[in-house]
Amino acid sequence: MLNPFKSTLICSLFLLIALPIFGQKIDPNRIDIVRDKWGVPHIYAPTDAGVAYGLAWAHAEDDFKTIQQGFLASKAMLGSYLGKSGATIDFVLQLLQCRKIVEQRYDTDLSADFKLLLEGYAAGINAYAQAHPKELLMKKLFPANPKDMMTYLILQMALSSGVDGALEKIVSSKIPLAFKKGGSNAYAINSKKSADGLTYLAINSHQPLEGPVAWYEAHLNSEEGWNILGALFPGAPLILHGCNEYLGWAHTVNNPDQVDVFQLEMNPANNNEYKFDGKWETLEEESIKLKVKILGLQIGLKKKGYQSLYGPTLKNKQGVFSIRMGALFEIRSLEEWYRMNKAQNFTQFKKALDMVAISGYNIMYADRYDTIYYLSNGKIPLRDPAYAWNTTLPGNTSKTLWKAFHPLEDLPQVLNPSSGYLFNSNHSPFNATAKKDNIAVANYDPTMHYETNENNRSLRFMQLIQEKPKITYEDFKRIKYDYQLPDSLAYRIKTDTLFLLLATKYPDVAEQIDLLKKWDRNADANSEGAALFGVAYYKIAQEINKTLQGSLTEAQSVDLLRYAKAYLQKHFGKTKVTLGEYQLLVRGDKTLPLFGLPDVISAMYSAPYKDGRVKGFQGESYIELVKFTPQGPIIETINCYGTSNRLSQPHYADQMELYLQQKTKPMTLNKAEVYRQAKSVYHPGR
Repeated sequence: MLNPFKSTLICSLFLLIALPIFGQKIDPNRIDIVRDKWGVPHIYAPTDAGVAYGLAWAHAEDDFKTIQQGFLASKAMLGSYLGKSGATIDFVLQLLQCRKIVEQRYDTDLSADFKLLLEGYAAGINAYAQAHPKELLMKKLFPANPKDMMTYLILQMALSSGVDGALEKIVSSKIPLAFKKGGSNAYAINSKKSADGLTYLAINSHQPLEGPVAWYEAHLNSEEGWNILGALFPGAPLILHGCNEYLGWAHTVNNPDQVDVFQLEMNPANNNEYKFDGKWETLEEESIKLKVKILGLQIGLKKKGYQSLYGPTLKNKQGVFSIRMGALFEIRSLEEWYRMNKAQNFTQFKKALDMVAISGYNIMYADRYDTIYYLSNGKIPLRDPAYAWNTTLPGNTSKTLWKAFHPLEDLPQVLNPSSGYLFNSNHSPFNATAKKDNIAVANYDPTMHYETNENNRSLRFMQLIQEKPKITYEDFKRIKYDYQLPDSLAYRIKTDTLFLLLATKYPDVAEQIDLLKKWDRNADANSEGAALFGVAYYKIAQEINKTLQGSLTEAQSVDLLRYAKAYLQKHFGKTKVTLGEYQLLVRGDKTLPLFGLPDVISAMYSAPYKDGRVKGFQGESYIELVKFTPQGPIIETINCYGTSNRLSQPHYADQMELYLQQKTKPMTLNKAEVYRQAKSVYHPGR
């Protein structure tokens, strides 16, 4: 039943006149927010900018709090809201000079049509903020503008590129010295492998289930040729992965060398001077102002940061270190995603990728024309091969001061392999398809330091994909929803010893030894073996780099089983429980048995909950499966909880049961069908 929103004249004038809409006028009455039975917003407007306005409004209705936290970070106000943890983000934002980068590049680097999109989103979020003042986290946060959005984007790109790890090592004085004395899956199948001759795509990144990088589903449609359904993060004005009528793509995290750390050679007579090409250069000192909420009070703090020719710089007891990374030389990543959103064929999609503006991520592509493509993307510097770029570099020579980046053709990629399939599960880009079609690591710049490892998900996929010469769409879905570990495990710590113990030798844990030996390595919620392994695994995760390294010894394996036995007895009153008793999917007052273990294809990573239970926090989250047909894509999706992040709303947790049954909901890009099935249709400003 349709419930169209009838805006009053006063509300319309308020939205049209009272709000800053930058260089364009957007009429909210020409924007439709169509909510389906699951609460997913389908946004329709004449222009892309109008769609972005509607997306901002709809997303704010569902999760305004999380969106605001992104804007707080962009304005270095997170410490005032969150306290110490927020102040850390504020410090990083200012040290990296994210705002300055935007100010320097915004006018010159971004295209006019993309700026209109950003302005539309900013106008929409400002409209919502002004209409809902009681929901504001901080009064001075709004109005927001496109430069705020870009500032937060640069911070996110830097963090996803690994700058947090480098900074942590510097601050803790655990950085290797240069001057020493002495989760996710993406699959694409085309007609060479599919039984029906169609192309399939699995979009299945393993993100946190909640928070600033949890997926939000939306459908965006304008009269300017934008029609795409997929998922985005809070504050994003477009789809980050999904599909349109012609094509789609998925992302997984990759791990080439994206961050370089340089040790500066300091002047013994002046601790603010460093040597560069035989001359003394002066560090630029900057005062970083922070406000931190402590016991309800706003406390002002000042920290020192520095800039060298290499970039952001910190001092520690080991010396002085600078950071340099591609993410700090680029503000066009969202624009690249925008071009990907609107591409209608592989040529247009590849043209978007040629920007090389997105600083990382694997990209898995498929389209209705039977094209499949894999790229291990990255904004990776052109480096002097004479240096060891996977450790700390000497910061005293122009030979290490790179200034250019690899073009797209230099990056690992595979197009239309004869095998008919492509896959990535955060493992080596040099194993993306059948062995005969794979690319060789020797053909790529070694200074990029791409990962070459396999993991349990990649090993399991290779086993499953080879079972049949051709696979049906149901086979494809079965592979995607698989949650069994491979025969040979590939965890960071080798755990095979756990399965090789003799029950007769260790009678006190004979029951546990027998259970693991009989376990089929399936992470079904009803599995007792999975629960036992899960308890042991999370103990291993706590002890990595402390007492556990390399491979488990026999003694360590026995100790782990004794620990697991005692843990289960203490918290459950018995030594055998199912995975679903131990691991839960929790949302509000809903607690349901949860499948999955770390590094199975349908992965789940959990954290302590209560009473010895754990709850899922990262892994299977938003899933989109696409079958491309000549008539258009057939799309099915699911989210782990629901569309809304508001406890009082009906769509807060209404997808949980389907998700746990590994079922999906049908979705469509067809406008007439969307309106026919709509549960509500309204304009921003209701």
